[in-house]
Formats: sequence, structure tokens, C-alpha cells
Amino acid sequence: MKTLEQLEEIRNKYKQFTDMRTGESANAGECRRQIMVCCGTGCTSSKSPKIIEAFEQELLKNNLDKEVKVIKTGCFGLCALGPVVIVYPEGIFYSLVTPEDVPEIVEEHIIKGNIVKRLVYSETLNDDGSVKAFGEVGFYKKQMRVALRHCGFINPENIDEYIAVGGYKALEKVLKSMTREDVIKEVKDSGLRGRGGGGFPTGMKWQFTYDSEGGEKYVACNADEGDPGAFMDRSVLEGDPNTVIEAMAIAGYAVGAQRGFVYIRAEYPIAVKRLENAIEQAREYGILGENIFGTGFNFDMEIRLGAGAFVCGEETALIHSIEGMRGEPRPRPPFPAAKGIFGKPTVLNNVETYANIPVIILNGAQWFKNLGTEKSAGTKVFALGGKINNTGLVEVPMGTPLREVIYDIGGGIPNGKKFKAAQTGGPSGGCIPAELIDTPVDFDSLVSIGSMMGSGGLIVMDEDNCMVDIAKFFLEFTVDESCGKCPPCRIGTKRMLEILKRITEGKGQDGDIEKLETLAKTIKDSALCGLGQTAPNPILSTLKYFRDEYEAHVYEKRCPAGSCKALLSIKIDPDVCKGCTVCAKTCPVSAITGERKQAHFINTAKCIKCGACVEKCPFNAISFK
Repeated sequence: MKTLEQLEEIRNKYKQFTDMRTGESANAGECRRQIMVCCGTGCTSSKSPKIIEAFEQELLKNNLDKEVKVIKTGCFGLCALGPVVIVYPEGIFYSLVTPEDVPEIVEEHIIKGNIVKRLVYSETLNDDGSVKAFGEVGFYKKQMRVALRHCGFINPENIDEYIAVGGYKALEKVLKSMTREDVIKEVKDSGLRGRGGGGFPTGMKWQFTYDSEGGEKYVACNADEGDPGAFMDRSVLEGDPNTVIEAMAIAGYAVGAQRGFVYIRAEYPIAVKRLENAIEQAREYGILGENIFGTGFNFDMEIRLGAGAFVCGEETALIHSIEGMRGEPRPRPPFPAAKGIFGKPTVLNNVETYANIPVIILNGAQWFKNLGTEKSAGTKVFALGGKINNTGLVEVPMGTPLREVIYDIGGGIPNGKKFKAAQTGGPSGGCIPAELIDTPVDFDSLVSIGSMMGSGGLIVMDEDNCMVDIAKFFLEFTVDESCGKCPPCRIGTKRMLEILKRITEGKGQDGDIEKLETLAKTIKDSALCGLGQTAPNPILSTLKYFRDEYEAHVYEKRCPAGSCKALLSIKIDPDVCKGCTVCAKTCPVSAITGERKQAHFINTAKCIKCGACVEKCPFNAISFK
């Protein structure tokens, strides 16, 4: 167990290491350089652990293992360029690094002092070769990292580094100088709203739990991130698990709870391992357990693994799963603040919401409130994916226009294609069309145009995306993930999916569009839980903004985007075809015939429209029409 004085000693000792990463210090004792290697899930899948191993071997071979430290970090955000390696104190940003590149980096950069220019992310350098500050780099320039403040900056497996950057100071402040009412008031005054999708005021949720009668209460964290393409919460847990531990302890103090649960899907093995490690270290230091900081406050927490059911992202289904039952939602009220885990009052927030708590306590409610808009304070983390150049994790102040996220941060649409739409909120959200690209990204603005914030997935689509097919994609996910408890979700979404499949297969009938609309509105009004109620959103938003595409599918048997293969035919341009026979050899059903060096032909009756010939033709003579 560490005393507050010992924690301050650790803070001072390790601060010299973290200062090197901010430019405040050029050395840290005998360590003259630090090599930060991203080990988030994306970079890990691209062999970043092998990169660390290679660096350690090369440094040892050159007797540099004491002068240069290799440090594992969480996500830097720019996933499109991973694995990322940053060398401090210079701040050189190497991208798309492989284990085979390591000897060159050590030889040229570490030993000789020469930057390996072929690996440098060019945006991070000025014209004269000097290094830009992160805030000057296009991808980071309009971002503000609050929830992600430590991701990519510290070693998530070393509690001392978290302490060195001010970790657990907020908990100390709360326990030493604030009443429970003070803490709740600070969170309420900050304007923080839940980042899990609903946007309910966090301070109000804490207040309700505080006010609920009962001696035993619980704190829970929803880390069951299930939206397709979303990885915000996972990245926070992988890069900064201690911030969630600290925030949950603060919540426990505020509402009168002594036990916490983190519900996380087992499909996040790296996040689970790092959170387990952080909890164990916090216990060893006496930050979790009994009599924390000698104040008499007791709090401990544990991890509960989920099996990956999307419905367990809904708070009452999550609570049932923690209790060992099948994850199914129940009617509300009573809300978890009154009757939650094991029937006891429970405060439940998601990972990103908790990640904001320590910084609010340290910087004050007004500081946080000034970051966003009047009704949407602070920042929001998005997983930016789809048809975008800079895929990755971004954090922007609430109210930032969607255009800035897509073009200034995301780098625009690849291959010169036109932006068509963006889907926010995953299967529960809606599509934002190109004409609304200047919409501010905040809770109320998104709802007003038929979308929602959701947990933070942001999928970008270009002119080649069919919006009917997009709606079908999200509905397929919802149908598969429905718990089946209530008929509107179990039966209604299935009927909608059948209609959408019929439309995209060229079998749409007069009246199908109207049936879709009626079903969607009925399900929205009658489903039991929030996930069922929002399941029709992708259909309703695409009908609102892209109704002409539905009509083209139904009445003209045509897909305007050229995406629905059942409505297309494959054509060979005889003027371009060279008769190389590659298409004929590729076709799995032998639908292509022709003599060598002569234009080939497709038997449309046999063609299954798999597109293999389109992909393989070396002369681009084959296309969907």
C-alpha cells in the first residue's frame, strides 16, 4: 500500500520520462531517447509486438538498451498509418512500420541521428525538415483530446506512468476535500452527458442513485461496445485503463457505493488484459480496497465478461447479464438508479463518460462546459471509418461541423469520389446526406435531422454506396442481434428486412416503400428497449433523404449507385477486350466464351454476377452496367 507521499515520489520520479514526450525535458536520467510503439488492437494485428521485440534486440545488440527505452502505448488515433512508432525527444512520427524496418531505424536514427525519411509520416514535418508539434499536424489540428488525453502517450501497463501525468490526483482531491454532494454538483454543473448513445445528463444519473434508499449500491461501467465499426471504448481501455478505475472510484464515493463492475465483451482481449493488470496494480498500491488514502473510503471492482451480444449494450440487459442471467432488457421504470444490479441502486455509465470524470474534477466544471456547445458540453470521440482517407480514432469539441471531421481531420474521400452520406450512431443511428454536411456534431443537432450521436461510430460513404443496401446492412445486424423478447423487434425488423432484400434483388413491389415506412414507425413507437426503438432509424433516414433510390429500385429495377448486383448486368466492351482469356479462366460457371485475341462474350443466362471477371480483367474491359 502506498501513502499519498509515496505516490507523489512516484509522480516526481516518472515525470522526467513523460516530460520527454512533451518537449519539457530532453533526457530522463541515463535514458536519452524513448521509442513509443502503438500496441492497440489495430497495430497489434499488424505485428507491433514483433516491432517492440525487434527494437529491444537491436538496442541490446548495440549496447543501447539503457540509453533508449522502448515503451508500449495505446492508440495514437491515426489507424490508417499503423503500426505507428514515435521517437522522443525529437517526436519523429514513423508510420506503417514493419519489424524488418527496425534495424534501419536503430542504425540511422538512434545511432547516426539521421531520420529515416521513407518511413516518416510526411505531414509531421515542415518544409525545412523540422518536426511539427502534434497540434499543427492536419489530422490532429482540429482535435481536442480529453477522453483520449493519455492514449498513445503513456504505457497503459505501468500505473507509475499514469500517476506521473496526474493520475489519481482527482480521486485524492475528492476524498480529501470534497463532500459527496460537492462531487455530484461538479459533474452536474459540467454538463457532461452520457457518451453511450442516449446522452442522459451524467450528474442527474448520479444524483438519482445518491438519492435512492438502500445501504448497498453499485457502480457499473458499460464497455460492451457493439456497434459495427466502433472501437472508442476499447481504445480507452487499451490505452488508459486507470482513468476508468479512478472515475469509477469517484462515482462510488459520490453515490455511496463500495463495489464496481466493468462489463466488457470477451472479444476485447487486449483491453481485458490491460484492465485486469491496472486493477491488480491499483490494489497493490492501496488505490482500490479498504481505507483508500487513509480516508475510510472502501471501494473495489471486478470485471464481468460478456459474450458479445449487441443487446447487452442496453443497460437493463447488461445488468441481467452481470447477474448471470440471459441478457434481455426489462421495462423501465424502475430505472437502474433505483433498482439495478442485484436489485440495488446502480449508477451505470460507459467508458468514455467515465474517462471525462477525472479531468472535470481537476479542471473544474466550467472548463469542461466551455469546450462544447451550450447543451452538449465537452468533446466526443468518434471511430472514423468507411470511405475516408484517415481512418482512425478522433476526438473533437461538441459542435464541430461534420465537414471538418470528414475533410480537415479525415482527409476527405479516397480516389476523388464525391461524399454522399455519413452514418452516425451505428445500427441505431441515421444517414446524414451531403447537403447536411455542415451540421454541427452534437446531441440535439443530430437528432433534429433524424440521426443520433450513438456511442461514436462514424461511417463515411461515397457515390458508389447504395443507400438502400446500407439500410439493409444495418438492419441485418439488428435482426441477428435482436434478443427476441418483444414482438415489434423480433417480428417487425424481420419483415422490414424481407422487404429490403426483395427491393435490392429487383423484386420490389408497388407499396413496399409505404409498408417499410409504416413498419418502421410502428416498431419505433412500440419496441421494449432503446435498441429496438432505434432499429428503424437507418430505414427512416434513408427514406427521408434518398427516397429516389428506393423508387428507382422498385419501379425502374435500377440501382443508381451501381451497387446492387441483382439489378446489374456484366458487360464486356468489345472495343477494349484484347482476348487475353483471363476472364474466361476466372469465371466459376464458364459463362464467358471467345477465341484468344478476339473479343469475348458473356452468357447472361449463366452469369451469376459474382464480379470475379470485373476484378481480374487487366484491361478494364468488363464492368457492371
